[in-house]
Amino acid sequence: MTFFVIASAIKILVVFTALMSGVALLTLVERRVCAWMQDRLGPNRVGPFGLFQPVADGLKNFLKEETYPALADRVLFVLAPVASFVPALLTFAVIPFGTPLPTHWGDVPLVVADLPVGFLYILALTSLGVYGIVLAGWSSNNKYALLGGLRAGAQMISYEIAMGMSTVAVLLLAGNVAMSEIVGRQSASLLQWNVFPLALAWFIFLVAAFAETNRLPFDLPEAEGELIAGYHTEYSSMKFSMFYIAEYSNMVTASALMVTLFFGGWDIPFTHWDNTAPWTVPKTLLTVGAFTTKVALFLFLFIWVRWTLPRFRYDQLMALGWKVMLPLALAYVTVLATAMWYLHAVLGWAYDARFAAVLFGLNLVMAAALFIGLDRGRIVSGAFATRGG
Repeated sequence: MTFFVIASAIKILVVFTALMSGVALLTLVERRVCAWMQDRLGPNRVGPFGLFQPVADGLKNFLKEETYPALADRVLFVLAPVASFVPALLTFAVIPFGTPLPTHWGDVPLVVADLPVGFLYILALTSLGVYGIVLAGWSSNNKYALLGGLRAGAQMISYEIAMGMSTVAVLLLAGNVAMSEIVGRQSASLLQWNVFPLALAWFIFLVAAFAETNRLPFDLPEAEGELIAGYHTEYSSMKFSMFYIAEYSNMVTASALMVTLFFGGWDIPFTHWDNTAPWTVPKTLLTVGAFTTKVALFLFLFIWVRWTLPRFRYDQLMALGWKVMLPLALAYVTVLATAMWYLHAVLGWAYDARFAAVLFGLNLVMAAALFIGLDRGRIVSGAFATRGG
């Protein structure tokens, strides 16, 4: 029992420190990547290659004056950044990020809390972050902040359902809600990574993840051209920074969740020695490195999309969520469940590479029909079609 408590405390400390340090460096990475895309230099004055810029920004925010609107609800105004910040950190607790670490006292699972219902825990916590944004908009007593909070609530409801339905496909395939079991099911071969038999589910999850993290092209709650700065207009100093820390933490969590659910988690592709005991320290370090690399690639995708695509109009955002994403997720789960029942119950196939290949082909057919329909404006119409109609 003592070893379990000590190991859990160490894991909490390590994961929290790594997450907060990664979020700080992610702000620098985003500024350097966007500068590279726009043919600029980006931050390069504070420290070698600008590496100390996040430290300078954090120090600046600590030293800035705290301001409070005269008619704000003081208690909720202060609690809102915390309510947005805490769920973003707690969500990472159930995501496994490597094979067990061998010690003299036994193997230590590299997950803060290996809950048997880890998947449900994630769905519950990711829905709580929006409360901080809504409370920030309401408690500020500012009409622009209130509109930003209302937009965040409507956006979360619109895309949370599609995200949840897309992950139902993962549960159908894995037959388990424990995150470690979901990773273990994908470790047999590269073709059995869920991104292949559930390619369309991953696409739905990816789009919903952009909306849930309020990243472009879904950053309507803080659209500066319409709402000044949206829900955090009245915030300053570290309270303002906590909203951005929460946003970047949500990006890391969403990326880690996509890696875990669809890209094999810590599994190293084209190998099998990393999936079985005995566990060794080099094996653990390599699997942690594989997990970190996959997460970093998705973080780069978040940044790349932000500095490439324009922001949606609000009616387009809502139409995409309710008229496309939700019906698509429902139809996809229905078709997938039918196909899996036929392959398993009628043909008697077990889940193997052949099973995954058939589902991958089915996903390609559905994706082709979907994207041809979207490209021709049959599902989501642009402004020209709205004026013509």
